Amino acid sequence: MAVRFPGKIWWTLFAALFAALFVAACGSSSSDSKPALTGQQQIRHVFVITLENENYSTTFGSTPKAPYLATTLAAQGALVQQYYGTGHVSLDNYIAMLSGQSPTTDTDNDCMTYSDLKSTGTTPDGQTIGTGCVYPAAVKTLPDQLKAAGFTWKGYEGDMGNDPAREAATCGHPVIGTQDMTQVAEAPSAAVPQGDMYATRHNPFMYFHSIIDSSDCGTNVVNLNANLEKDLQSVDTTANFNFITPSLCDDGHDAPCADGRPGGLTSADAFLQEWVPKITSSPAFKKDGLLIINFDESSYAPTNGLDTTTNPPTLTLAFTGTTCCSQQPGPNLGAFPQTSDAISTVPGSALGMPSVPQVTVNLTKQSFGGDQTGAVLISPFIKPGTVSTVPYNHYSMLKSIEDIFGLSHLGYAGQAGLVGFGSDIFTNL
Repeated sequence: MAVRFPGKIWWTLFAALFAALFVAACGSSSSDSKPALTGQQQIRHVFVITLENENYSTTFGSTPKAPYLATTLAAQGALVQQYYGTGHVSLDNYIAMLSGQSPTTDTDNDCMTYSDLKSTGTTPDGQTIGTGCVYPAAVKTLPDQLKAAGFTWKGYEGDMGNDPAREAATCGHPVIGTQDMTQVAEAPSAAVPQGDMYATRHNPFMYFHSIIDSSDCGTNVVNLNANLEKDLQSVDTTANFNFITPSLCDDGHDAPCADGRPGGLTSADAFLQEWVPKITSSPAFKKDGLLIINFDESSYAPTNGLDTTTNPPTLTLAFTGTTCCSQQPGPNLGAFPQTSDAISTVPGSALGMPSVPQVTVNLTKQSFGGDQTGAVLISPFIKPGTVSTVPYNHYSMLKSIEDIFGLSHLGYAGQAGLVGFGSDIFTNL
């Protein structure tokens, strides 16, 4: 006998059947209907480790001083031979990587005083004109872009907060208008057993009011050792963009270090041996990661040795300042060559002279670039043993990361003709 349904029930059954067919045809959620990511945009987790002050020939030459980086890690991914810093002496490079901004006269000399940048305008290509260090909130950064696009970011800072009297353990920076006490490493003591080799000038997040005035700063700019390994445990706890700054010892800046370790490339190589396997074995990296290991700039060449006729003794450091990629100097620097006298007085140990208590440093720059440093990139999307001879610099890196996440180009990352990382590096897409 046929079963007869009232009209309302027929309509209910019909609506349910139609909904089921619609879901089957279109997918169970809006995210399922998005087109699959292709090319470099398959990368969803980027890690950057920035080391300090080494020439390409020293790091990657025939007798490399960092064999784990130059031999083991380079063989796992791509050796980018023609990678260049964008300036000397440190801070200007970090700012370029995060914002595409060229130096001011203050950031070009590491901002011994942590001062606000007084802007007098902006060039058509997005460069801030002015003097000072900490950019106004209107000047945006890669983290600002990522947040606006729904991505996450984090900065991991070696030793930050070891001495709470110098800087906080999150978002650690001097008070605006005061001397930056992190310019020199602090040796271990009874009060600070581990010492404190954090350097604000190597933490680019601290030079933008759009970050330091935000609650995100306290959450996202954190101590490296206390947080990175924990955050790597799952995809959900790993940020899309991770900028990792080792301490002044672990990044190779100091040699010897304030805690007695050798420093230089020896300590930098040891840092990489500890942390790179933790990154590359993490779920996020194995799924869709990219690790970039670069140097902020090349090293210097002392001129005429240590002048002991002054008190304290004086050392003049010379930089060639070679550039690539049609890099521009920006609106704030004068003509080159330039000499800056007595930019700082530092312990001799910071310059490889442990027997000299203090040294006054002069700088001579032949040009405005950061010279050739080389870089290593590792990713599931890079075939092991890849070698690239295409010229790149920090602006290229910023452009490449922006391209990965589908963002617009900030500052000189948007320079006409600038090339981002290409098929010479991503050989396994």
